[in-house]
Amino acid sequence: MKLLFIFLFMLVFHFAKSQNMHSNDIATIKSCRAASNDAIARHDVDGIAKYWLDDFVQIIGRGIYQTGKDSIAASWKTLFKSNPQVAYVRNPGEIEVSDNDTLAWESGKWIGIHSYSKGGNYAAMWIKRNGIWMLKAELFVSLKANKQQ
Repeated sequence: MKLLFIFLFMLVFHFAKSQNMHSNDIATIKSCRAASNDAIARHDVDGIAKYWLDDFVQIIGRGIYQTGKDSIAASWKTLFKSNPQVAYVRNPGEIEVSDNDTLAWESGKWIGIHSYSKGGNYAAMWIKRNGIWMLKAELFVSLKANKQQ
């Protein structure tokens, strides 16, 4: 009986420790997302792109995709110049961290303001490099057409 108690205690301790580690990672990713949303609101492309890996991939809500941090940053600059009122907000609904703490899956809803779309769903892939969470890819699906655009 004592052996069973020790085993259960160790199992609970290990689970609690891994949950706490994941909680910190999830909080960090949420913080990065909030900072990215803030950078979009300010039209600060460098602030948005600081979370992207060099080979970042982005698929926007109407299915157009781009690859490469520099190319995508240039597109954001063009967008902000041509539409000074545009903004986007991404609201995470779920963030799941891999067992080895190197990958994370984020999914949620996005809102478009003065955009071709009022929003939809999104998913993102995060990779931890040298202890820092960075975006590898984002996929946005437009589910709320903006009839004014």
